[in-house]
Amino acid sequence: MSKQEFTITVYTENQVGLLNRIAIMFSKRKINIESLNTSPSEIENIHRFTIVINEFEDVVRKLCRQIEKQVEVLKVYYNTNDEIVWQELALYKVPTEVIVAKVKVERLLREYGARAVAIRRDYTVFETSGHREEVEGLMKALEPYGLIEFVRSARVAIIKDSSGFHAKLKEFERGEPGEVVAENEYLDKQQEVFSM
Repeated sequence: MSKQEFTITVYTENQVGLLNRIAIMFSKRKINIESLNTSPSEIENIHRFTIVINEFEDVVRKLCRQIEKQVEVLKVYYNTNDEIVWQELALYKVPTEVIVAKVKVERLLREYGARAVAIRRDYTVFETSGHREEVEGLMKALEPYGLIEFVRSARVAIIKDSSGFHAKLKEFERGEPGEVVAENEYLDKQQEVFSM
């Protein structure tokens, strides 16, 4: 068994200091975070962390259980790359004169699906999205033409076999027959929104 890339998805309440507490869990275990993205989720007041790491599955499983023990954390999932749809965004700054003078560069940008987002006299900024290999491939291809700057975003990912966190909240509320289930203020709010 070897290390592999996992994407951890954490649904949380939006609380100050939670990101720091989660990051400490990784550093205590000497796990390097390859990518970290936080954003609102499909449910109001619920945030979604997308964390990418290279680790053994049993370590990831234990880590996810530990993260779920945080009061503000509602649910944690971990997935392999085959179980998610994911993308990263990248920006590339290149000298404008190179773009104008070199037809090869224009073909190269088309091949990678890049588009101009800023054109100035001295530089042009291109944007593209894709998997890390594709994004970094364009960076390497632009280096000989005078790449000035490169930046890549964190991963954004959607779990293929997920019906969304709102459906999960409904499952939690229903529970097993005869089981007493606590009320869920987030689900109640969302049901009001969806019934409008």
